[in-house]
Amino acid sequence: MGATTLSSRAIIGRYYQRLEQNPGLEWINALSNYFTSDQESETYKWLGQVPVMREWIGGRHAKGFRENGITIENKHFEATLELLVREMKRDKTGQVMVRVDELADRTNAHWAKLISELIANGESRVAYDGQYFFDTDHAEGDSGSQSNALSIDISGLPVEVHGSTTVPSVEEMQLSILQCIQAMFGFKDDQGEPLNENARDFLVMVPVPMWHVAKAATAAPVLTHGQTNIIQVMDAINLRVAPNPRLPWTKSLSRSKPSPKAPNWSSTRTSITTASIHGATWALASGNTAALQR
Repeated sequence: MGATTLSSRAIIGRYYQRLEQNPGLEWINALSNYFTSDQESETYKWLGQVPVMREWIGGRHAKGFRENGITIENKHFEATLELLVREMKRDKTGQVMVRVDELADRTNAHWAKLISELIANGESRVAYDGQYFFDTDHAEGDSGSQSNALSIDISGLPVEVHGSTTVPSVEEMQLSILQCIQAMFGFKDDQGEPLNENARDFLVMVPVPMWHVAKAATAAPVLTHGQTNIIQVMDAINLRVAPNPRLPWTKSLSRSKPSPKAPNWSSTRTSITTASIHGATWALASGNTAALQR
């Protein structure tokens, strides 16, 4: 017989209290937007960018908006914890309430799972423009063709210490991240204007084996041979590293800036190849994920 005490106000209250206390990983809100929903599916429209300022000569040149959007069909998820009444009565160490807390934590971790799956499958799933999320020929309005699938040969980087594609050196990681940010600043919007010129905060998401290298590349005051870490003296940008054990990559990481209210494909996946030395590929991704409904 199921434990009827699971429906008690005390345990339900404990669950929701824990749910509020532990909102989940910090990077979730940086890579997604939260929207409530009260119907089977939701269609989210956004209107493109506003016109560019010009010298006022003659009449006004009014321009309309480009209508883009995505439709998200709601799915329901559940996790049910069942206990026997005798287990509640015999619990002298508080293990039942620990499991209730863990159920709340598991609920918040669900968002990380959904987003991680989208990032990991970015080369095989399409974004709103019909292109793969990481692709070489995104185009919108007057942006021209743009690639968020870059390639860097780490054997050619001007560093004193070379690593491998699975374990890059701190210097290689640093320069790869900076090249990725440079590419992001070069993206243009549908008016042909810089898309990310106001970007200042960036998130570097890495699989766990690359965490220590990425952290050293972004936070250490000096590098391996005593060189000043240029990222530490840059006033224009802020970098944060987030290890993600859900990423299946062994030679990849992702770069992002906080997501806008409108979805954007401007994540950049960078393949770093060293065919002449290591004969393998390491991938680096950066940018925004598409908006997610949570």
